[in-house]
Amino acid sequence: MGSGSRALVCRSASLVSLIVAPSLSTTSSTTPQLRFKSSTSRLYRMAATEASSSSSSVTAGDDTTINPPSSSAANANERPPPSSASCAIDFLSLCHRLKTTKRAGWVKRDVKDPESIADHMYRMGLMALIASDIPGLDRDKCIKIAIVHDIAEAIVGDITPSDGISKEEKSRREREALDHMCKLLGGGSRAQEIGELWLEYEENSSPEAKIVKDLDKVEMILQALEYENEQGKDLDEFFQSTAGKFQTELGKAWALEIASRRRKEG
Repeated sequence: MGSGSRALVCRSASLVSLIVAPSLSTTSSTTPQLRFKSSTSRLYRMAATEASSSSSSVTAGDDTTINPPSSSAANANERPPPSSASCAIDFLSLCHRLKTTKRAGWVKRDVKDPESIADHMYRMGLMALIASDIPGLDRDKCIKIAIVHDIAEAIVGDITPSDGISKEEKSRREREALDHMCKLLGGGSRAQEIGELWLEYEENSSPEAKIVKDLDKVEMILQALEYENEQGKDLDEFFQSTAGKFQTELGKAWALEIASRRRKEG
């Protein structure tokens, strides 16, 4: 694999804004051209094609053409490959968006200074950490799932039911984004673990995933209660949206405690 191929995999997030930039091109006759359609899936396919190709030039579909720099093969071979540290920092820089992207539900209800996606995931991690031991449940795995369960939102944003996007389409976008992020990390065991944990949560396929699904709802209604108390908001719809949907005894108990406090403070 040439150094240009490796750099594309580890640094593709810096080439294109995956959220808002539909196209990027250079028009000079002496400059290599890189063209994209608006679909982010083309970017992911291009990165995968580049990563596996050792030819002097690559054509990915009808709309994406990449010509390598004019440096000699000998010089290219002398360049060191991207390090694991480089891939890690690229991945973490993309995850920065989780710290700056506000949770859409609160934004749409005009909550002042609403929490970010990362704020939400952090408190869920604390919830998993302090939860009582449950026989047969891997608490460390719960903490890991809590940390990564919304990680794809670094690319796709916080999609809510009011956005008019089906659950199937939301899942497709997030799976595509997650796949890209794992490639950006450089693959390997850590990327595979993140992908498996995220998919386990998405499919609600384990006791740990069910606990974290409940913690996701518990964290939301606890935050709703705090915003009601701090800002005088009526956020009853968030409580109604979770009613009767808790799968675990832990989730039910914590939700009942929050509801009890809400009645006392109301």
